[in-house]
Amino acid sequence: MAQEFTLVERVKEILPEIESRRFETEKLRMAHPDNIELLKKIGYTRAFQPKKWGGMEVSLREFCEATALLAGACGGTTWAAQLLNTHQHQLALFSEQAQIDVWGDDPTATASSSIAPFGKTEEVEGGVMFSGDLTWSSGCDHAEWAICGFLREGAKVNPKRHQHFALIPRSDYEIIDDWHAMAMKGSGTKTLSIKNAFVPEHRIQSAQALMTGQSDGWGMYPESEIFFAAYRPYFACGFSAISLGIAEKMIEWFIERSKNRIRAYTGANVGQDVPAYMRLAESQHQINAARALLEKEWDDLSAMGKKQELPSSEQLANWRTNQAYAVKMCVESVDRLFESSGANAWFLDNDAQRLFRESHMTAAHAYTDYDVCKQIYGRHILGMDPDPRLL
Repeated sequence: MAQEFTLVERVKEILPEIESRRFETEKLRMAHPDNIELLKKIGYTRAFQPKKWGGMEVSLREFCEATALLAGACGGTTWAAQLLNTHQHQLALFSEQAQIDVWGDDPTATASSSIAPFGKTEEVEGGVMFSGDLTWSSGCDHAEWAICGFLREGAKVNPKRHQHFALIPRSDYEIIDDWHAMAMKGSGTKTLSIKNAFVPEHRIQSAQALMTGQSDGWGMYPESEIFFAAYRPYFACGFSAISLGIAEKMIEWFIERSKNRIRAYTGANVGQDVPAYMRLAESQHQINAARALLEKEWDDLSAMGKKQELPSSEQLANWRTNQAYAVKMCVESVDRLFESSGANAWFLDNDAQRLFRESHMTAAHAYTDYDVCKQIYGRHILGMDPDPRLL
């Protein structure tokens, strides 16, 4: 019998090649096509896809460990590719017909997203007409579909106007090449322009249904250990894993740099300076703490999925805010090392400045905004009702 390699082992095999294209990927302003091809080849973009369609259904921890490894090699590629995979988990909770639409002819197909509810819709017989310019669609150049957010009334889960997702094929939208960013340049996070696209009812899902086990695809895979889980923690798991991987890569860079770094004016070995290894120690402690916190989150969420239990509001608040706090620690650890790395670290061909920029971008996402998360968790601790204005 042929040996089966874990996703982490497969990622380790391709890391040098992914890393070799990190600066070229930034120039492209999208994940390098060869990187995506490699990741598809090893199954990374199908890690959360149902086995029925040829997917891997790996554990949350294994996927996040693989993602952290990739992030140090090329943050932009990883940001795009991990979302192409986490959307597979979301798609598996859509209706059976929607899954056939996506994977029936091409089981390797993926979806990008723009989930903020900015889409404009008109109710028509059998579905909606969808229009709008939807921003922040990472990895869209490499996806065959898009998951797009909009507000809708009258759903069976909640009759009030709330967030829904429409699944739209690549033929029904144009990609606006407007991704000109300081960091995560290679994520290709562009805008989707959609004009009067018909979306049938079977390709529409309520966000609330996806969070509460009431979506059309809930229970379709009774033997699975990952599809009896609310969609959002899986959708967002990669952001903090990327931040962790970047921070761990910065530690590696700083150690290697310190070995041979000599002060120009004195000839002193900087690596032997007391402040240098004090900074290194504190950053390593923060990264260790962030990793421990995230590993517990991954394992707790996986355990609930195995037991087919949905998370409580308390658990959701903990998971969301703990991930953001882990990102905060990772960013601080990178900053501490970068600010003592000298002027050479600012050169555009130096990995330190790339890691510094990408680290900060991981904290810029709405999900990892710690100012928002402090409000969410503080209200929860005090027993206050959730504020619907806080994502």
